[in-house]
Amino acid sequence: MGVIKIYKPFLVQKNNPPGHKYVSQTREENMGAALGTLAEIRELKTEITGLRTDLKRFVEHANQQHIDAVLADIKKDYAGVFAEHQISTAKADLSARMVDDCSMHTTCYDGFMKFLENSAQHISDGKVTDGLIESYRERVKTLRKKGPYDKCDTCFSEFGRLFEKQVTLMKTLGICQMNPDMAAVVTEIPHEAVVKNLLEPVANVQRFQIVKALATGTRTFSEISQLTGLKGGNLLFHIRKLTDSGMILQRHDRGDYIITDKGYKTMAAIGELCKVLSV
Repeated sequence: MGVIKIYKPFLVQKNNPPGHKYVSQTREENMGAALGTLAEIRELKTEITGLRTDLKRFVEHANQQHIDAVLADIKKDYAGVFAEHQISTAKADLSARMVDDCSMHTTCYDGFMKFLENSAQHISDGKVTDGLIESYRERVKTLRKKGPYDKCDTCFSEFGRLFEKQVTLMKTLGICQMNPDMAAVVTEIPHEAVVKNLLEPVANVQRFQIVKALATGTRTFSEISQLTGLKGGNLLFHIRKLTDSGMILQRHDRGDYIITDKGYKTMAAIGELCKVLSV
């Protein structure tokens, strides 16, 4: 017991040598400094990341401004060319696709061309509003009501298709900017009617092929058969689906098939959606 008592202070002193407290403090200070440095490094990295993001946005914005300037110059320099091309195409298409054996052929042709020439002028002007486009569409409907014959559908479908082609060009050039309240638009969509009369008719590969092909020109039954690989009653089933929904129509009994205004608008909308979604 006495020995232990003699060496206990020595053991205590050995386990806790002079300066131990100082060494511990120094280590803690060094560790604290290191942690502080790491925190500063993290903050610096965050700032650098933020600067990179800001720089990227600036470059993108600058590039977009350059692109907008280039597009503006193109529209200014070539808008007249686009308008003239639209009129030239309209003349050729109306001449080829309007009903020939009709007493109103010349009168309707002249009226359609005057209408399309007036609407094409907005391509050259470079400005058109959503309301103005809708007013043109209402005029098309009013003109159709004056058509006295069932075969007027053929000519008016081609006329409507050509006008919507102009509208599509205006949108592509950025001349026509439509920004409706999407929430209100979506809420008012009649889902059952849209699925039955709009989505279902083209929600089939062969039917979609048919409408897509007719958007660029008329097709005979045999041409559609060759395009889709369908024959006889099977092809007739799909054609009836499209005619019943108003997407396409047949000129005369056993005649060529053409796209309607509804069918053309549907394909134009799908085309725009594909571009927006990069499909």
